[in-house]
Amino acid sequence: MKKFLGSALFAALAVSVVGENWPQWRGPAFNGSSPETHLPVAWSATNHLAWSCELPGPSAATPVIWNDHVFISSTDETNKVLLALAVDRRSGTVLWRHKVADGFQFRRESNFASPSPVTNGKQVFFFYSTGDLAAFDFAGHPLWTRNLQTDCGPFAFLYSFSSTPLLFEGTLYLQVLQRDQPVEGRGRADGPNESYLLAMDPATGKTLWRQARPCEAVEEAREAYSSPVPFVHNGRKELLLAGGDCLTGHDPASGKELWRWGTWNPAKISHWRLVPSPSAGAGIILICAPKTAPIYAIQAGLEGTHTEDAVAWKSSKASGLSSDVPTPLFYQGDFFVLNDLGKKLARVEPATGKVKWMLAIPGRAKCEASPTGADGKLYLLNFNGQVLVINAEDGAVLGINSIGEEEEDMVRSTVAVSHGQLFIRLNRQLHCVGETPKS
Repeated sequence: MKKFLGSALFAALAVSVVGENWPQWRGPAFNGSSPETHLPVAWSATNHLAWSCELPGPSAATPVIWNDHVFISSTDETNKVLLALAVDRRSGTVLWRHKVADGFQFRRESNFASPSPVTNGKQVFFFYSTGDLAAFDFAGHPLWTRNLQTDCGPFAFLYSFSSTPLLFEGTLYLQVLQRDQPVEGRGRADGPNESYLLAMDPATGKTLWRQARPCEAVEEAREAYSSPVPFVHNGRKELLLAGGDCLTGHDPASGKELWRWGTWNPAKISHWRLVPSPSAGAGIILICAPKTAPIYAIQAGLEGTHTEDAVAWKSSKASGLSSDVPTPLFYQGDFFVLNDLGKKLARVEPATGKVKWMLAIPGRAKCEASPTGADGKLYLLNFNGQVLVINAEDGAVLGINSIGEEEEDMVRSTVAVSHGQLFIRLNRQLHCVGETPKS
């Protein structure tokens, strides 16, 4: 790997992750990759399927895995409640299941169980669009709960708010980047709605600090469905936040803003909500502007406020490099950018933006799930529940796999990799693909 997020981030996080675990939605290195090897290329209901577990409803949340525990956020579509589940990795048996809150969705495009859980190997934390945040131990005993809308004010989002919590060096973080005015009755009507980064004690859920995160965006462009990403460069640790037409770096200890770059939206287009999270590697931070707008490569190590001077390169419209929903993968020293609207996947050199190869995604189904990299392969899950396996070296399609005959729609969960297996979350099933589960 190249000079950043290969050695630097792995060294900084060595005490907090285990190589074969997948503790949060972007994996052990926070970039969508895993060091796992000997992973399957082809599978079906009768080939390489270790087990399947029925789920009570759809969710875009990615499963997280720690040793023999698989944790799942889910809806219960029949009873219209939100659930936290633990599944045995070896057998697929549900170990425990808890109702966390009432609710399901208010728009077809998403539901309230879209954020992924996160674990530190002792506790697991579940967050939902209702604002409910709940902690459990591995035996399923409730540790604490709180509701961020009750504690910090109602969310001001047009769609169901979704951001996955982050565990980093013993602190639990969650960002809320929202409108400054109410929308469709959501948000505070008695004062300004503030965007913020919240730090909490994982043992108790109590707030350690709350840092305001202002921006100059307008209306829906203030809304972000991204998640905070930890970043280490030249020994400095920071948290990256993307949304509100800008990218910021924050001190993990205090939340203080260290630097700011913007903007991808100089015309202040009002409907440019942001979905992809930042992706970092090789001294570059990649940020994807909404819709079919460019990707921007921002130089690491900034201080203060920056505009064009911080841009190492940006993609052109003709290049096909863009992403409206998926977060880019950093793997094998390069970025892998999934253009969900243009149905293209590209391997991109961080320093220059040079496209090493570009693949037209086969089939008619859209891919919005963020790509996963492991064992020299890329794993892409499409709306119909098919997993495309791509050779990372040259972009060759190695396989297109599905399990069962059920018609799937709007499947969005990222493929997780752990203990030599793939974990694939569809609308009503969790599939474990690989050889017989290892101890």
